[in-house]
Amino acid sequence: MKYIVAGCGYIGVATARLLAEVGCEVIGVTYSQESVVELECEPFDVYSCDISSAESVRLLRGKVGDGPFAVLHCASSGRGGAEAYQAVYHDGCVNLITELSPQRFVFCSSTSVYAQTDGGWVDESAEANPGRETGRILRATEDFVLARGGAVVRLAGIYGPGRSVLLRKFFSGEAVIEGDGLRWVNQIHRNDAASGLALTLRDLPPGIYNLADDQPTAQVEIYRWLAARFGKACPPFGPVDENRKRGVTNKRVSNARLRECGWSAEFPSFFSAVDRDEGMVSRAQG
Repeated sequence: MKYIVAGCGYIGVATARLLAEVGCEVIGVTYSQESVVELECEPFDVYSCDISSAESVRLLRGKVGDGPFAVLHCASSGRGGAEAYQAVYHDGCVNLITELSPQRFVFCSSTSVYAQTDGGWVDESAEANPGRETGRILRATEDFVLARGGAVVRLAGIYGPGRSVLLRKFFSGEAVIEGDGLRWVNQIHRNDAASGLALTLRDLPPGIYNLADDQPTAQVEIYRWLAARFGKACPPFGPVDENRKRGVTNKRVSNARLRECGWSAEFPSFFSAVDRDEGMVSRAQG
């Protein structure tokens, strides 16, 4: 089996490394030739390909040789809007499945497809009916993948070394506790996201899997804890940001199904990561 990781960014590279470490034949795919050069020291081959183009994926098929293939789609829209979502997520999945005919396929989606606002727990059986166009494109892509025997992994907010919006805003003084601060925040450390994706791609049956840490936490509690932990003032309260691209939600995402499949988090909570991942904290502090 050849393991193709389409989207060698923050999560994709970490997942590809894990697969390579256990002896899998890994092929990385990234959008630009410049990124190929940047990844030339990785323990796997990397090719450039525009997955939104069927012709480009067809050319990739000629480069990677014969299958069978297991394909992970974890490419990013690059902060684009609905047009980018359609091209990268939906069209990308269509092209990868059509042109590569993978034996296994996993699509990285988002827990933002759960539009619930009541603060309750949601698992994979919960309604996923997002209100924003970007979320609806993700849902349409999920349905396409599931109908073709693939798996969908809904990732919570990703953080880790060099990437934590909460930490960056806290240390820069930009942080604001929105509304009453009781909105639940669901997150996943990069290492745990990679291990969950690698497990799903290699071993798990088709279906939907939530990938979040064990401890959703209210926003106000996160900032109060950070203030006490680092001896700084707690951020001020302010209005709710209504302009989030995927909409404002409030729910607690359950990872029970994935844990039942044998996955466990290296960092069960954001607090444990702050205490143990010194590189993440030092980079956020600048």
